[in-house]
Amino acid sequence: MHELSIVEALIEQVQEEVRRAGVEGKIAKLELSIGRLSGVNADSIRFAFDLLSSDTILAESEIVIHESKAVCRCNSCRSETEIDDLLSQCPRCASDDIAIDGGRELLLQSIDVEE
Repeated sequence: MHELSIVEALIEQVQEEVRRAGVEGKIAKLELSIGRLSGVNADSIRFAFDLLSSDTILAESEIVIHESKAVCRCNSCRSETEIDDLLSQCPRCASDDIAIDGGRELLLQSIDVEE
């Protein structure tokens, strides 16, 4: 489960950002954006976060995860279709002249601190 190492890195990043900003207090909420094509499971992130954050400044903080979809853009039929899985052909016309946009991100969007 690579989500454990992702959450370890996330906790380190949050602690560093809070230290750099000179803010004191407990973290109330984190917001993440996880693309559906990123290979990262949002439920596993939540589980790992609960497991690893208990002895940190993130203990008892809320984690909000926004799951973003990808878009398949077809150069043949000019359609744009939201997709949940990686594909190699247009879902409308079966052309393989497509581009996949988005859905691969894993971003820390915001950190809310209790003062």
